[in-house]
Amino acid sequence: MLGEIEDYAILFLDQHGKVGSWNKGAEKIKGYSAEEIKGMDFRNFYTEEARKNRIPDLLLEKATQKKKVQHRGWRVRKDGGLFWAHVTITSIYDEDNKLMGFSKFTRDLTDKLNAEKALKEYARLLEFRNKELEQFVYVASHDLQEPLLTVNNFIGLLKKEYAELFDENGNLYLKYISESTEKMKYLIKGLLDYARLGTPAPRELVNCNLILEELKSELSEEIAASGMVIEYDHLPVVYGYGQALKQLFHHLISNSLKFRKKDVLPKLQITAVEDEQYWNFDFADNGIGIEGKFKEKIFSIFQRLHSHEDYEGYGIGLSHCKKIVELHGGEIFVKSVLDQGSTFCFSLKNNISQ
Repeated sequence: MLGEIEDYAILFLDQHGKVGSWNKGAEKIKGYSAEEIKGMDFRNFYTEEARKNRIPDLLLEKATQKKKVQHRGWRVRKDGGLFWAHVTITSIYDEDNKLMGFSKFTRDLTDKLNAEKALKEYARLLEFRNKELEQFVYVASHDLQEPLLTVNNFIGLLKKEYAELFDENGNLYLKYISESTEKMKYLIKGLLDYARLGTPAPRELVNCNLILEELKSELSEEIAASGMVIEYDHLPVVYGYGQALKQLFHHLISNSLKFRKKDVLPKLQITAVEDEQYWNFDFADNGIGIEGKFKEKIFSIFQRLHSHEDYEGYGIGLSHCKKIVELHGGEIFVKSVLDQGSTFCFSLKNNISQ
């Protein structure tokens, strides 16, 4: 049975390290047939440097003393090629407790080693690209804000000092310029806020009930003006980024406030249910709803479904929600029926270690 195993090289050595038996796995991994290998010194499988450092001898000595030893390192195939091996050597004794030899199990981990190296290199490049992108966003945003501020200042001066010289069209043009610069300012701010999400911050236990109490207070004027009723009870304490979670809840409440029906008292019901890995939240409203074909689009940054004349905003909030949820190991989607309302569903990991 051992002879037929191909994933591991299984061989037996005498007290001096001479090969006594050889399975198919050893033939596959090391390249020698059983006929040509029997009686060969197992030290031949080690690199010249390892032999100079007495690695094979030290392994046998340690196996003799402790009965078992494990080691990882480069080994040599018949053709001279190297492979990364995980080796377990176990000492074998007879009935009189006399050392008979050793069993040696070898596994070729070269593919795993290469995969780990590739993953580390990819992670290094990804970190480098992310830092480059973050730096670009900050620099670009700063450079864009400076001329915008200048434009806004001069629009103010034009209105103050030359208002009487402008006719109706002139004042209309100034209005459009002012609105466009204001829009650009918010777009830049949204881009900066989006880039900052996920910057290093400590995780903490966050009480979702307290978050909602704070937001109800902060949004009290908008809630009162709309007449919205927000219902929730016994929401969980989750482990995450407190400020980011507050942003998430803020965007979802603001979304329901913004896209409410004009002739219906707005209502938002918030629930959370736990399963083995996640807390699953639902923010269900009775607003205007979303067409099915747009359910993915709404989570992309700067994507809007309505004109500014109908609904204010810049298409930023839900993209922030998506990034915040993904930072917490979850995902977000929407269930919606046009003219009947929307339910934004998202999950947050419930395991503190994750």
